[in-house]
Amino acid sequence: MNAKEYDAVAAHIDLAVENVAETLLQVSHAIHGEPELAFEEYFACELLSSTLRDVDLDVETGVYSLETAFETTINSEQDGPTVAVLAEYDALPQIGHACGHNIIATTALGATLALNAVAQSLPGRVKMLGTPAEERGGGKELMARAGAFQGIDAALMIHPAGVNLATMPSICVAEVEVVYHGKSSHASAMPHKGINALDGLLLAYQAISNLRQHIRSTERIHGIVQEGGAAPNIVPDRTVGQFYVRAANEIELAALKPRVQACFEAGATGSGCTVEVNWAGVDYLDINTNWPLAKRFRHHAEQLGREFIDDDQALKFGAGSTDMGNVSYRLPSIHPMLAVAPPDVVIHHPDFAQWARSEKGDSAVIDGAKALARTAAEYLLSPELQRRSRDAFELSKGLT
Repeated sequence: MNAKEYDAVAAHIDLAVENVAETLLQVSHAIHGEPELAFEEYFACELLSSTLRDVDLDVETGVYSLETAFETTINSEQDGPTVAVLAEYDALPQIGHACGHNIIATTALGATLALNAVAQSLPGRVKMLGTPAEERGGGKELMARAGAFQGIDAALMIHPAGVNLATMPSICVAEVEVVYHGKSSHASAMPHKGINALDGLLLAYQAISNLRQHIRSTERIHGIVQEGGAAPNIVPDRTVGQFYVRAANEIELAALKPRVQACFEAGATGSGCTVEVNWAGVDYLDINTNWPLAKRFRHHAEQLGREFIDDDQALKFGAGSTDMGNVSYRLPSIHPMLAVAPPDVVIHHPDFAQWARSEKGDSAVIDGAKALARTAAEYLLSPELQRRSRDAFELSKGLT
């Protein structure tokens, strides 16, 4: 690939995104206005799929074991490498798109439409994957187990934030539900005949609070009481808690989980209850960033006027978790962040949901679509970038 050849493709990509900008923003606002929880994203799945079908792309829904997943492929009959652009579109309970997944979905949509416009210039395939259930349930891991990422050479997506970052600072997370079973009775007349399931959960919560003093600074344990009882004068016979356990990497997460398990069991022992500890079948891994690709994405986004925080300053903005981490340990992957809000507006706050539908959020849709498409096109056009990406991935496997 020579520079002139790539520049022509990049210019065509930018024009293609501008040509569909109105459609992209309409889709973004529509998804934002109808937030759907994990595994229930039927409206978003249909809207994204139908928009792709409008340009004569074949789209299959209900793929890789998930009803609200979808897939389309550009240049499906062509030889060469395959690059995937990933979309997320689930929302959060009560606070809607306070993680901005409407922006993730439509940047991926815009990139795919732009890459379809330059398909004849691309020596390889482009796949768009709609990946449900990022906020809980680990949709990408479930899809991976069903074969979604077989034959894919690189995977790209963006995430909205308060700053522009080449990658998302991330840690691992395990989800766990605990259910305590006790015995109900009248809390005043016959308390001695009851076994208080709320005591079991609160004892466990306090034990976890004590444990927090003795874990690494990169580790987190946090949770809520989902069910605490029916009425103050009834000894609760059933309570439910939801907890997240986080650590810097898979090894440290595996070591922390038994310590948390012991807290749950201590709550049962101390209260006389029984307890079910239901660890989720999917742990989210930290992101194994493919830096050759991440640096090229940053370059393209900077050409669009984006100013990035230096990589060594990224951690001061905190670390979250994503099932894109699971993909990143299977193949070269990137998960950069694009600013849609001021730096002091944090993800998962109701204010962030408002910014996800703002002019700043709309600008991120357009910039993100262009930068993703440019990066994907450069990857397909550059055997050298493919080699560096592949070599960096192989090296990272030996270091993690």
